[in-house]
Amino acid sequence: MQEKTIYLLFTDTGTYLAKAINFCTRQSLNHVSISLDGELNEVYSFGRKRPKNPFIGGFVKEDITSEFLKNSHCAVYSCNISAQECEQIRENIKEIEAKKDDYRYNFIGLFGVLLRIKINRKNALFCSQFVANVLQGLQTIQVEKPSYFIKPGDLRTLEGMQLIYQGKLEHYPRHLMKQDKTLVTGTQTVQKQSFIFLLSSKVKRFVIR
Repeated sequence: MQEKTIYLLFTDTGTYLAKAINFCTRQSLNHVSISLDGELNEVYSFGRKRPKNPFIGGFVKEDITSEFLKNSHCAVYSCNISAQECEQIRENIKEIEAKKDDYRYNFIGLFGVLLRIKINRKNALFCSQFVANVLQGLQTIQVEKPSYFIKPGDLRTLEGMQLIYQGKLEHYPRHLMKQDKTLVTGTQTVQKQSFIFLLSSKVKRFVIR
């Protein structure tokens, strides 16, 4: 079965709102986004529509190179899923994106998470609730809590999630370049070793003869 990889991006922008959420959850990196490509060219979440205004939020397509995000501390996790599941996630995102003007950020729902009170508002999501919703129904990733109780920290501990980068978000592209170089170097090393082994085998056969 063909496999695909999805990526969860956890960030901490250091804003007053981020610090307040960190205090309430007793965790850091409390904003989560989802991407279907390793370069994070297309990153989706629920957050600020205007970087300088934390109170106007909803469905957003984030730019990791923006001034607001690039200096944030982050962690990137990957998870391998089936091609069918990846397409299901894509469709779930597209469905919400098509109605993005009807959605808003679920500020009240954050208090529900803190107080363990069910607050499931129509067309209102916070970031981890959004990610949990688009992951629902998958066999590979089992989200056991109701999405209105899901915190970013819960998503980091899901089975199959692997930490692939931690640091400043602006350094992530450089990390990818290093990874690519490592892969190329590794391939070249294997090819060189294969050539030496082949040459050695031929020499041995010649000596034996």
